[in-house]
This record gives sequence, C-alpha cells and structure tokens, in this order.
Amino acid sequence: MKSRPAGPPDGGYGWVVVASAFCVAGLTGAVLKNYGHFFLDIQNHFGVLTSTTSWVTSTTIVMFHIGAPAASALTAWLSQRVVIMIGGLLCTSGMLLASLDLSLPWLYFSMGFLEGLGLSFSWVSAMSMVNHYFARWRPIAYAITSSGECVFAFIFSPFFKWLIEMYTWRGALLVIGGLQLNLCVCGALMRPLDDTQSPLECKDGLETDAEVLQPKKRVIFQFSLLRKPELLLYILFAIFAAVGFYIPTLFLVPFANSLGIDKYWPALILSVLAVADLAGRLFSGWLANMRFFRNLQQLTFVATLLGVVLLLLPISHKYWAILILASLYGFLFGCVVAIHVTCIVDIVTLEGFDSGLGLFMMFRSIGGFIGPPAGGWLVDQTDNFSSAFYLAGCCLISSAVFVLLVDRLVQRRKVVGDEINKAVNKPEEPETAKV
Repeated sequence: MKSRPAGPPDGGYGWVVVASAFCVAGLTGAVLKNYGHFFLDIQNHFGVLTSTTSWVTSTTIVMFHIGAPAASALTAWLSQRVVIMIGGLLCTSGMLLASLDLSLPWLYFSMGFLEGLGLSFSWVSAMSMVNHYFARWRPIAYAITSSGECVFAFIFSPFFKWLIEMYTWRGALLVIGGLQLNLCVCGALMRPLDDTQSPLECKDGLETDAEVLQPKKRVIFQFSLLRKPELLLYILFAIFAAVGFYIPTLFLVPFANSLGIDKYWPALILSVLAVADLAGRLFSGWLANMRFFRNLQQLTFVATLLGVVLLLLPISHKYWAILILASLYGFLFGCVVAIHVTCIVDIVTLEGFDSGLGLFMMFRSIGGFIGPPAGGWLVDQTDNFSSAFYLAGCCLISSAVFVLLVDRLVQRRKVVGDEINKAVNKPEEPETAKV
C-alpha cells in the first residue's frame, strides 16, 4: 500500500473548507465591523462619553486577539472543528446576555469578553484550517476565505440598521446571537487533516527504524518563535496597524452623522466600503498568487497607501467625497488583510504557522485595545472626529516601515541559507594521487 504524499492537499475537500471558512469570516469579522451601528444607541442609552462607550468595542477587539494563542493551542489538542463550534457557542451566549441590558460593565463582559473570545476561537481555527489545506493556491484560498467578511458586512450593514429600528439595539443583539449559532454548522464541515504520516520508506521498501521507534512529538504551542527578530518586527507592524484598522469602521458612521448625514446614508458608506474591501481582497490574493512581488513587498506598499488615504478622508465634508475615499480605504484595507496573515508563513514556515498566528494576534491586541479609546479620547478633546482618522493614518504608515524591515531580514536569511546549502551540497574534489 502506497503512503499518502506529505503536504497540503491543495484542493479537493479543501474548497469545502474554504466555503465554510468564508461563512465563519462573515459571522465573526463582519459582525465586529458593524459594531459602529450600536455605538450612538449605547452611548445615548447610558449617557456616557464617547471614550467610555468605545471600551465595549475595545474589549471585544482585545479578547479577539488575546484568545488567539489559546485557540491555536486548542486546535492542536482538540481540532479546528471542535474549537470553531466552541467559539460559536461563546458568541451566541455573549450576544444573548448583552441583550439583557443590565449595565454598561455587563456589556463589557458579554458583548466584549464572551463575544470577543468566541470570535477568536472561530476565526483563528478557520484560518488555520485553510492555510493547512493549501500550499500552491494558499494566497487565493485565503483571499476568498477572508472575503466572506466583506460579503457579510455588505449585507449586515443595512440589516443591522433595520434590526435596531424594528427591535431596538437590544433586540438586534438577540437576533445576531441566533445568527452566530450557525458557526457550529460551519465547524461541523471542517474535516480535520490526517496528521499521522505513514512511516518513511527506504529504497528497499522497509520502514526506517528511527521513524518507528521515535514518533514525532506534537508541540502544542511554540513560544520559541519569539526569538526570531523577523517575527518581533512583524508583531510591531501588527500593533501599529491594529490601531489604524479599527478606528475608521468604528467612527465612520458617527462622523457621517456629525456632518448632518442621517438615516440610511451612513449605512450605505459601510456597504460600499464592504464591496471595495471584497474587490481589494480578491485582487490582492490574485496578485500574490501570480508572484510578481514578494508578499512582504506587496504588504509594505498597500499599508502605506492605506495610511495616506486615511489622512485624506476627513478633509472633505462632502458626502460623495467621503464615499469615494471610504471606497478607496476599503479596497486598500482588503489588499492588506488578504496577505498579512499568509505573510506569517513566509516568516515562520507552515510548521510554525499556528503558533505564529497566535502570537501575532495576541500582541496585536495591544493596538486593538489602545486604538478605539485613543480615538474616542481625541474626539472628546477636539470635538472633531477627524482627529481619530489622522491617528489611524499615521499609525498605518508607521506600520509599513516595520514590514519593510521584516522583508529585508527574511531575504537576508534566505541568502545565508542558500549559501550554506551550496557549501554542504558542493561535490568533494577527488584527492590527488600521491606520487
């Protein structure tokens, strides 16, 4: 019986995994993206400052990131399928408890802690599954998967607005919790890969004794990856970029309302942004798959452009100008998101991907934790939403500098590795015959 070839299947049932992960991305990331619809209602209901209300979103973002190492470890111990289903139950519980409207600290716990942890478990496990199922088509598979966030965000933006008007923000949270129960269905479709590799065969067809006597131990989590300077610099990129990622989606709707744009027009901005985001992810995934540029080169370029657009967005107070710049922001945001996770494979290889993703997400929580409250504090101090966008733009431009440094280090490591391989594989010169 022939042994199954090692490596990702790169197709087959993998496309079912992509479809399932597509829905997971929508039921997690798209919900978080539309938290802005609840912002003013929660603020007015409790009569608190903008910065105080921002802690609801901030807590969710922090738990979404901090839960990543636990999610990575659980996927190695249990499986991606089980962890996604656990995440679905946590999300549903969080939203159901939040709809009880007991107090603002209660929202920090339910809508923040429980919901954020559930989002983390489901999202991290789904992304892990896709990256393990694909190698050659990994960039485009991940781009399709992450585009679920955009498609669902496009639908959710007017839908959430309608739910709030029909059932108030508390009733809307109850319905959303029911929708997120479908994460359990998505998890059930995730067929785990067979980790048990058949023993290596020698040329004579016999099994190698080393492989039989010493089976490979499974490492739950690799904290040793923090010794890599490339990963440390990439973590700094993650922190600065996270500040810029979450401020615009949180303050776009309040910013539009502050200009006198009401009713469904702000929701239209988020829907158009979601369409542009989708186009950016698919385009960036296709471009990365064509390998015209290195992934880290591409990420440096689009992150810089994204920061510039955010600096320009609040300058004009015309609705159509905001809509165009928001669309450009959505496109470039999609370009960044489509490749910034797959770049981790370039830094730590596929073997260290799960742990690398967990560490990346955990430290990125610092930026997610600081970003919304810092933006809210600037808005309170200046009485102007523009200051929050300026902060986001500066942070994203700064993050691109770290990616540039990572790319240099990765290329230098490859050059050194190639030189060592050449030296090792260099054929030995025949010894000169002694006279």
